[in-house]
Amino acid sequence: MSVNKGIRKVCATGHLFYKSSSCPVCPVCEKEKVPAGFPGGLSAPARRALENAGIKTLAALANLTEKNVLQLHGMGPASIPLLKAALKAKGLSFK
Repeated sequence: MSVNKGIRKVCATGHLFYKSSSCPVCPVCEKEKVPAGFPGGLSAPARRALENAGIKTLAALANLTEKNVLQLHGMGPASIPLLKAALKAKGLSFK
């Protein structure tokens, strides 16, 4: 029995990946875009939610409450413990 991995694609930087949708986003390139200080395990939708809200540093993140962060489109509850740990490592916390 064969498993359908999706459509084979190659991004502009040469990474080979498979997608079952027409989404052109390379998962390897997306992981490399994690801003300094933010956890590497943060999902791409959660990272984009922070970027779209203009949150580029942990200090900026510390100005928000957990509730505010969870209201961002793309942010899920699984991301909060990762963000809390990253904040704690820098001596910061949610508002």
